[in-house]
Amino acid sequence: MQSKTPVVTEMQVIPVAGYDSMEMTLSGAHAPFFTRNLVILKDSAGHTGIGEIHGGEYTCQCLESCIPLVVGQEVGKYRAVLGSIHRGGKKAAEDDGEGIQTLDISKLKFVVKAEWAIECALLDLLGQHLGVPVCELLAEGKQRDRVEVLGYLFYVSDKGKTDLPYLDESASSDPWFRMRRREMLTHEQIVEQACCLKEKYGYRNFKLKGGVFEGAYEMDTIRALKKQFPEGRINLDPNGAWSLDEAISLCRGMHGILTYIEDPCGPEAGFSSREIMAEFKNATNMPVATNMIATNWRQFYHAAALKSVDIVLADPHFWGLEGSLRMASLLNDWGLTWGSHSNNHFDITLTTFAHVAAAAPGHPTALDTHWIWQDGQNLLKDAPQIRDGYLEVPDKPGLGVTIDMERVMEANRLYNQMDNHDRDDAMAMQYLIPGWRYDSKKPCLVR
Repeated sequence: MQSKTPVVTEMQVIPVAGYDSMEMTLSGAHAPFFTRNLVILKDSAGHTGIGEIHGGEYTCQCLESCIPLVVGQEVGKYRAVLGSIHRGGKKAAEDDGEGIQTLDISKLKFVVKAEWAIECALLDLLGQHLGVPVCELLAEGKQRDRVEVLGYLFYVSDKGKTDLPYLDESASSDPWFRMRRREMLTHEQIVEQACCLKEKYGYRNFKLKGGVFEGAYEMDTIRALKKQFPEGRINLDPNGAWSLDEAISLCRGMHGILTYIEDPCGPEAGFSSREIMAEFKNATNMPVATNMIATNWRQFYHAAALKSVDIVLADPHFWGLEGSLRMASLLNDWGLTWGSHSNNHFDITLTTFAHVAAAAPGHPTALDTHWIWQDGQNLLKDAPQIRDGYLEVPDKPGLGVTIDMERVMEANRLYNQMDNHDRDDAMAMQYLIPGWRYDSKKPCLVR
């Protein structure tokens, strides 16, 4: 029987790396490089479909094991292809099912589902075949032409205190490119960071990555940001670093200053993050967002039952494109809010975020994106732009973008030069605090 849609003729998995700043989080300091995995599909109609997901050998091997399940399959039967991958998958022996409710970076690879990069590439091919953008194939179709995104702020340490090969952009003609590679640890420097991002990308609303200093210090940074941007929505994400009592004390007086708090506290005294955050909400009446306590449907069931969260940041790399939008529809029906979390990524992920958010029903919160910290390291010839605080949604068929294979192979060469391909935020911290070890209840610079 003749195929009714094109057939996948080739699947490539290409690991890539890019440069990063010394951004600080609860898990430590970002290393000089970040890694990703790309999926490139070709079909019998001559189209190319692309997808991007988290880096590391584990995810790369998972993707490579899927090649026999993808090549030779009809693009139009992408759901069945993904179903065969799910049924054939096995839980890794070291995956304890705890997810990332304590932000253990070594477990992130178990929360990420490699096959979602395949889903993206297949949808890219199907959209090209049908002549419509990917967002028209998702949920109830395209809901908006542009997507609001947050200015993602970080405390950044001095790379000069290390001998690591961090990128030096001090000679750049772009003020933001120069700024993002230098130390920014004071309230004033974070406000300056936000002002620079407003000037370049038009951001009005911001999120600060916390879990770096004592909570009171980070709240003072939030107050300084709100003073500078009185009409802006300002959020903080300490990644569960605070105890329940500390979180309550810090947040009780922040109504009208903090728009919401993301993962303020984690597991404690034998109770899960979902239980502790429910108690936090009861005590403060502060809206809560998460990308840590509801990373699959079973976790979300318990989070919803306990009313632990108001905003679920359903990263498509955790949930898949369709899964993320299933969550968006459910949250919209329940009067809750959908958004998306991000990790360091290239512009293929940026494009994917644009299509997913364009199809989200209701009124999503502004999306996270690390892209501003990687901007300029394009793997696409026509990456979507962030203007006036909004990410444009490509309107051409499929993802609507064109991969630059010369840049991809350059990023692959950088990857192959690295000794370790898994994320390690502890390594750079050793230069700042000798013998530093991750502690989910201690901000990274508090030892």
